[in-house]
Amino acid sequence: MSRNKREARELRSALLLVAPFLFVFVVFFLYPTYRVVVMSFTDSPLIGDGEWVGLANYAMLLGDKLFYTSLWNNFYFVLLTVVPTTIIALLIALAVNNLSGRVQALVLTLFFMPYVLPVSVVTMIWAWMFDFQFGVLQPLIASITGRPIAVFKDPYWVMPMIAVVTIWWTNGFNVLLLIAGLRNIPEDLYEAAALDGATAWQRFWRVTWPLLWPVTALVLTLQLILQLKLFDQVYLLSKGGPFNRSYVLLMQMYREAFQLNHGGYASAIAMVQFATIMIVSVLQFQLLRIGGRK
Repeated sequence: MSRNKREARELRSALLLVAPFLFVFVVFFLYPTYRVVVMSFTDSPLIGDGEWVGLANYAMLLGDKLFYTSLWNNFYFVLLTVVPTTIIALLIALAVNNLSGRVQALVLTLFFMPYVLPVSVVTMIWAWMFDFQFGVLQPLIASITGRPIAVFKDPYWVMPMIAVVTIWWTNGFNVLLLIAGLRNIPEDLYEAAALDGATAWQRFWRVTWPLLWPVTALVLTLQLILQLKLFDQVYLLSKGGPFNRSYVLLMQMYREAFQLNHGGYASAIAMVQFATIMIVSVLQFQLLRIGGRK
Protein backbone atom coordinates (compact mmCIF):
# COMPACT_ATOMS: atom_id res chain seq x y z
CA MET A 1 0.00 0.00 0.00
CA SER A 2 1.41 3.37 -1.04
CA ARG A 3 2.02 6.13 1.43
CA ASN A 4 -0.76 8.34 0.02
CA LYS A 5 -3.34 5.55 0.23
CA ARG A 6 -2.30 4.76 3.80
CA GLU A 7 -2.61 8.42 4.82
CA ALA A 8 -6.02 8.68 3.14
CA ARG A 9 -7.19 5.56 4.94
CA GLU A 10 -5.96 6.90 8.29
CA LEU A 11 -7.71 10.21 7.59
CA ARG A 12 -11.01 8.45 6.87
CA SER A 13 -10.67 6.40 10.05
CA ALA A 14 -9.94 9.53 12.07
CA LEU A 15 -12.96 11.33 10.58
CA LEU A 16 -15.22 8.40 11.38
CA LEU A 17 -14.03 8.40 14.99
CA VAL A 18 -14.44 12.16 15.37
CA ALA A 19 -17.76 12.39 13.49
CA PRO A 20 -20.07 11.53 16.48
CA PHE A 21 -18.47 14.22 18.62
CA LEU A 22 -18.57 16.77 15.78
CA PHE A 23 -22.24 16.02 15.17
CA VAL A 24 -23.17 16.50 18.83
CA PHE A 25 -20.98 19.61 19.12
CA VAL A 26 -22.43 21.29 16.03
CA VAL A 27 -26.08 20.37 16.66
CA PHE A 28 -26.28 20.90 20.42
CA PHE A 29 -23.64 23.61 21.03
CA LEU A 30 -22.37 25.47 17.98
CA TYR A 31 -25.70 26.01 16.21
CA PRO A 32 -27.61 27.05 19.39
CA THR A 33 -24.80 29.46 20.22
CA TYR A 34 -25.03 30.95 16.74
CA ARG A 35 -28.80 31.33 17.10
CA VAL A 36 -28.47 33.07 20.46
CA VAL A 37 -25.95 35.53 19.00
CA VAL A 38 -28.25 36.31 16.08
CA MET A 39 -31.35 36.60 18.28
CA SER A 40 -29.60 39.11 20.52
CA PHE A 41 -29.71 41.58 17.61
CA THR A 42 -33.43 41.09 16.95
CA ASP A 43 -36.73 41.70 18.69
CA SER A 44 -37.85 38.11 18.14
CA PRO A 45 -39.91 36.13 20.64
CA LEU A 46 -38.52 32.97 22.17
CA ILE A 47 -39.83 30.91 19.24
CA GLY A 48 -40.15 32.54 15.86
CA ASP A 49 -38.51 35.26 13.82
CA GLY A 50 -38.26 38.94 14.57
CA GLU A 51 -37.03 42.20 13.10
CA TRP A 52 -33.35 43.13 13.10
CA VAL A 53 -32.80 45.86 15.72
CA GLY A 54 -29.00 45.94 15.88
CA LEU A 55 -27.65 46.98 19.25
CA ALA A 56 -31.03 48.11 20.60
CA ASN A 57 -31.26 45.23 23.08
CA TYR A 58 -27.81 46.00 24.45
CA ALA A 59 -28.65 49.70 24.68
CA MET A 60 -31.81 48.76 26.59
CA LEU A 61 -29.70 46.73 29.00
CA LEU A 62 -27.59 49.78 29.81
CA GLY A 63 -30.71 51.55 31.04
CA ASP A 64 -32.18 48.56 32.87
CA LYS A 65 -31.81 48.97 36.64
CA LEU A 66 -32.75 45.35 37.22
CA PHE A 67 -29.83 44.31 35.04
CA TYR A 68 -27.37 46.21 37.25
CA THR A 69 -28.99 44.76 40.37
CA SER A 70 -28.69 41.25 38.94
CA LEU A 71 -25.07 41.80 37.91
CA TRP A 72 -24.14 43.10 41.36
CA ASN A 73 -25.85 40.14 43.03
CA ASN A 74 -23.83 37.77 40.85
CA PHE A 75 -20.55 39.37 41.86
CA TYR A 76 -21.64 39.59 45.50
CA PHE A 77 -22.31 35.86 45.43
CA VAL A 78 -18.87 35.27 43.91
CA LEU A 79 -17.31 37.18 46.83
CA LEU A 80 -19.29 35.06 49.28
CA THR A 81 -18.35 31.70 47.76
CA VAL A 82 -15.26 31.43 45.57
CA VAL A 83 -12.47 32.17 48.05
CA PRO A 84 -14.28 30.81 51.15
CA THR A 85 -15.15 27.49 49.50
CA THR A 86 -11.56 27.08 48.28
CA ILE A 87 -10.14 27.76 51.75
CA ILE A 88 -12.60 25.34 53.36
CA ALA A 89 -11.87 22.67 50.74
CA LEU A 90 -8.12 23.11 51.31
CA LEU A 91 -8.47 22.68 55.08
CA ILE A 92 -10.64 19.60 54.62
CA ALA A 93 -8.25 18.12 52.05
CA LEU A 94 -5.26 18.63 54.35
CA ALA A 95 -7.12 16.97 57.23
CA VAL A 96 -8.37 14.03 55.14
CA ASN A 97 -4.94 13.54 53.57
CA ASN A 98 -3.50 12.89 57.03
CA LEU A 99 -5.90 9.98 57.52
CA SER A 100 -5.36 6.55 56.05
CA GLY A 101 -7.14 3.38 55.06
CA ARG A 102 -10.85 2.94 55.53
CA VAL A 103 -11.17 5.95 57.79
CA GLN A 104 -9.90 8.21 55.02
CA ALA A 105 -12.23 6.60 52.47
CA LEU A 106 -15.22 6.97 54.82
CA VAL A 107 -14.53 10.63 55.62
CA LEU A 108 -13.93 11.47 51.98
CA THR A 109 -17.20 9.77 51.03
CA LEU A 110 -19.08 11.77 53.64
CA PHE A 111 -17.72 15.05 52.30
CA PHE A 112 -18.41 14.08 48.68
CA MET A 113 -21.96 12.77 49.20
CA PRO A 114 -23.70 16.19 49.01
CA TYR A 115 -22.16 16.80 45.58
CA VAL A 116 -24.05 13.90 44.01
CA LEU A 117 -27.43 15.13 45.29
CA PRO A 118 -29.69 16.98 42.84
CA VAL A 119 -30.21 20.64 43.58
CA SER A 120 -33.92 20.10 44.33
CA VAL A 121 -33.03 17.72 47.17
CA VAL A 122 -30.31 20.03 48.48
CA THR A 123 -32.62 23.04 48.62
CA MET A 124 -35.39 20.98 50.23
CA ILE A 125 -33.00 19.85 52.98
CA TRP A 126 -31.82 23.36 53.75
CA ALA A 127 -35.28 24.92 53.46
CA TRP A 128 -36.43 22.44 56.11
CA MET A 129 -33.42 23.09 58.38
CA PHE A 130 -33.95 26.88 58.13
CA ASP A 131 -37.74 26.71 58.40
CA PHE A 132 -38.96 29.65 60.50
CA GLN A 133 -41.13 27.54 62.80
CA PHE A 134 -39.65 24.05 62.82
CA GLY A 135 -36.11 24.42 61.43
CA VAL A 136 -33.44 22.61 63.44
CA LEU A 137 -31.01 25.48 62.78
CA GLN A 138 -33.33 28.24 63.99
CA PRO A 139 -32.16 27.88 67.65
CA LEU A 140 -28.61 28.53 66.44
CA ILE A 141 -29.74 31.63 64.55
CA ALA A 142 -31.76 32.79 67.53
CA SER A 143 -28.74 32.41 69.80
CA ILE A 144 -26.81 34.78 67.51
CA THR A 145 -29.49 37.32 66.63
CA GLY A 146 -31.82 37.00 69.61
CA ARG A 147 -34.77 35.89 67.48
CA PRO A 148 -35.64 33.39 64.74
CA ILE A 149 -35.20 34.68 61.17
CA ALA A 150 -36.76 33.46 57.95
CA VAL A 151 -33.36 33.61 56.27
CA PHE A 152 -34.54 33.08 52.69
CA LYS A 153 -37.07 35.90 53.05
CA ASP A 154 -34.73 38.36 54.75
CA PRO A 155 -32.89 40.81 52.44
CA TYR A 156 -29.70 40.72 54.52
CA TRP A 157 -29.54 36.98 55.13
CA VAL A 158 -30.73 35.53 51.84
CA MET A 159 -27.52 35.67 49.77
CA PRO A 160 -25.14 34.62 52.58
CA MET A 161 -27.40 31.65 53.38
CA ILE A 162 -27.64 30.61 49.73
CA ALA A 163 -23.85 30.82 49.70
CA VAL A 164 -23.71 28.47 52.70
CA VAL A 165 -25.99 26.01 50.91
CA THR A 166 -23.86 26.21 47.75
CA ILE A 167 -20.58 25.68 49.61
CA TRP A 168 -22.01 22.64 51.44
CA TRP A 169 -23.35 21.23 48.18
CA THR A 170 -20.38 21.71 45.84
CA ASN A 171 -17.33 21.56 48.09
CA GLY A 172 -16.85 17.79 47.83
CA PHE A 173 -15.61 18.10 44.26
CA ASN A 174 -13.06 20.74 45.28
CA VAL A 175 -11.85 18.49 48.09
CA LEU A 176 -11.26 15.67 45.61
CA LEU A 177 -9.24 17.90 43.30
CA LEU A 178 -7.08 19.18 46.15
CA ILE A 179 -6.51 15.70 47.57
CA ALA A 180 -5.39 14.56 44.11
CA GLY A 181 -2.94 17.48 44.10
CA LEU A 182 -1.66 16.61 47.57
CA ARG A 183 -1.07 12.98 46.59
CA ASN A 184 1.06 14.09 43.65
CA ILE A 185 3.55 15.80 45.96
CA PRO A 186 6.55 13.49 46.45
CA GLU A 187 7.08 12.31 50.04
CA ASP A 188 10.84 12.75 49.56
CA LEU A 189 10.40 16.51 49.72
CA TYR A 190 8.72 16.31 53.13
CA GLU A 191 11.40 13.94 54.41
CA ALA A 192 14.16 16.27 53.23
CA ALA A 193 12.43 19.25 54.82
CA ALA A 194 12.03 17.34 58.10
CA LEU A 195 15.73 16.44 58.09
CA ASP A 196 16.53 20.14 57.67
CA GLY A 197 14.50 20.88 60.78
CA ALA A 198 11.47 22.45 59.08
CA THR A 199 8.37 22.82 61.22
CA ALA A 200 4.92 21.67 60.08
CA TRP A 201 4.04 25.22 59.05
CA GLN A 202 7.30 25.62 57.13
CA ARG A 203 6.72 22.31 55.33
CA PHE A 204 3.29 23.50 54.30
CA TRP A 205 4.41 26.98 53.23
CA ARG A 206 7.61 25.93 51.48
CA VAL A 207 6.63 22.55 50.05
CA THR A 208 2.89 21.91 49.99
CA TRP A 209 1.60 25.33 49.00
CA PRO A 210 3.89 26.01 46.00
CA LEU A 211 3.29 22.54 44.54
CA LEU A 212 -0.45 22.66 45.26
CA TRP A 213 -0.89 26.15 43.80
CA PRO A 214 -1.74 25.02 40.21
CA VAL A 215 -4.58 22.84 41.52
CA THR A 216 -5.74 25.66 43.80
CA ALA A 217 -5.77 28.05 40.85
CA LEU A 218 -7.85 25.54 38.90
CA VAL A 219 -10.34 25.23 41.77
CA LEU A 220 -10.64 29.03 42.04
CA THR A 221 -11.25 29.37 38.31
CA LEU A 222 -13.82 26.57 38.17
CA GLN A 223 -15.64 28.01 41.16
CA LEU A 224 -15.69 31.48 39.61
CA ILE A 225 -17.28 30.15 36.41
CA LEU A 226 -19.74 27.99 38.35
CA GLN A 227 -20.89 30.73 40.73
CA LEU A 228 -21.33 33.31 37.97
CA LYS A 229 -23.89 30.88 36.47
CA LEU A 230 -25.94 30.86 39.66
CA PHE A 231 -29.63 30.07 39.13
CA ASP A 232 -31.00 26.82 40.59
CA GLN A 233 -30.49 27.51 44.29
CA VAL A 234 -31.83 31.05 44.06
CA TYR A 235 -34.88 30.03 42.05
CA LEU A 236 -35.80 27.21 44.42
CA LEU A 237 -35.02 28.96 47.73
CA SER A 238 -35.92 32.62 47.26
CA LYS A 239 -37.29 33.20 43.72
CA GLY A 240 -34.92 36.18 43.50
CA GLY A 241 -36.42 37.99 46.48
CA PRO A 242 -36.94 39.60 48.78
CA PHE A 243 -36.84 43.00 47.04
CA ASN A 244 -34.61 41.53 44.29
CA ARG A 245 -31.80 41.05 46.79
CA SER A 246 -31.05 37.59 45.35
CA TYR A 247 -32.09 38.33 41.76
CA VAL A 248 -29.29 37.20 39.41
CA LEU A 249 -28.63 37.43 35.68
CA LEU A 250 -29.90 33.97 34.80
CA MET A 251 -33.15 34.72 36.62
CA GLN A 252 -33.60 37.87 34.56
CA MET A 253 -32.84 35.92 31.40
CA TYR A 254 -35.34 33.22 32.44
CA ARG A 255 -38.01 35.83 33.12
CA GLU A 256 -37.51 37.66 29.84
CA ALA A 257 -37.40 34.46 27.77
CA PHE A 258 -39.94 32.11 29.33
CA GLN A 259 -42.33 34.45 31.13
CA LEU A 260 -42.35 37.59 28.95
CA ASN A 261 -41.44 35.86 25.65
CA HIS A 262 -38.71 38.42 24.87
CA GLY A 263 -36.29 36.07 23.13
CA GLY A 264 -34.09 38.80 21.66
CA TYR A 265 -33.66 40.68 24.93
CA ALA A 266 -33.04 37.43 26.85
CA SER A 267 -30.39 36.48 24.28
CA ALA A 268 -28.67 39.83 24.82
CA ILE A 269 -28.56 39.14 28.57
CA ALA A 270 -27.13 35.68 27.85
CA MET A 271 -24.40 37.15 25.64
CA VAL A 272 -23.46 39.72 28.28
CA GLN A 273 -23.23 36.99 30.90
CA PHE A 274 -21.16 34.82 28.56
CA ALA A 275 -18.76 37.70 27.88
CA THR A 276 -18.55 38.51 31.61
CA ILE A 277 -17.70 34.91 32.51
CA MET A 278 -15.09 34.70 29.74
CA ILE A 279 -13.38 37.98 30.62
CA VAL A 280 -13.43 37.56 34.41
CA SER A 281 -12.33 33.89 34.36
CA VAL A 282 -9.47 34.52 31.90
CA LEU A 283 -8.28 37.53 33.90
CA GLN A 284 -8.42 35.59 37.16
CA PHE A 285 -6.61 32.60 35.69
CA GLN A 286 -3.84 34.79 34.27
CA LEU A 287 -3.47 36.65 37.57
CA LEU A 288 -3.28 33.34 39.43
CA ARG A 289 -0.62 32.07 37.01
CA ILE A 290 1.43 35.22 37.55
CA GLY A 291 0.99 34.89 41.32
CA GLY A 292 2.09 31.25 41.16
CA ARG A 293 5.37 32.15 39.47
CA LYS A 294 6.44 34.55 42.21
